[in-house]
Amino acid sequence: MIEKMKWVHEPKDYKMTETQIEIVTEPHTDLWQKTYYHFSNDNAPVLQMETEEKFFSFVVKTDFEESHHRFDQCGIVMYLDTENWLKASIEYENKNFQHLGSVVTNQGYSDWATTEISTDVKTMWYRFSRREDDYCIENSIDGITFKQMRICHMKEGGGKIRFGIYACSPEESSFRAIFTNLQVLECQWMPHDGQQPDD
Repeated sequence: MIEKMKWVHEPKDYKMTETQIEIVTEPHTDLWQKTYYHFSNDNAPVLQMETEEKFFSFVVKTDFEESHHRFDQCGIVMYLDTENWLKASIEYENKNFQHLGSVVTNQGYSDWATTEISTDVKTMWYRFSRREDDYCIENSIDGITFKQMRICHMKEGGGKIRFGIYACSPEESSFRAIFTNLQVLECQWMPHDGQQPDD
């Protein structure tokens, strides 16, 4: 699987084997568009594969033991272009807590949904699932029990997409992010069983 992945913003320092990817982040790298901060950052290293499959799940384990500075982050990403993408990660904040969260960017505007977690957490699994142009992001401590982080719609996410991993350090920092256990599975996000769609 890793051999099918291609870089957007290839980092200077990384290692890849058949089972593991290591990225050493560079300072002042990030993905963000406009909202609240009124700036656009589009230079984070992204490693992705391409698919037209409408129903699937992608799973990866992240290890960020070395993260230590505000906003250091690594996780999953679906980067379509500079104005349309989503990501999920843990962002270091300070010695007391970090943010488990996700960003969805549609047509040039980002949002950011987070919850505070302990800085003792230094590994996290993510599961990214697609059902046509709707997406679900989940996280797991053990890679077995996944909890929903968010469901979203991507306005440009109905056709061919690219998805994978990323790591970055928006401020004056650098750390080693390690990605293992990458898998593409049958869609683990089950069809909705409840209120019927509007006609």
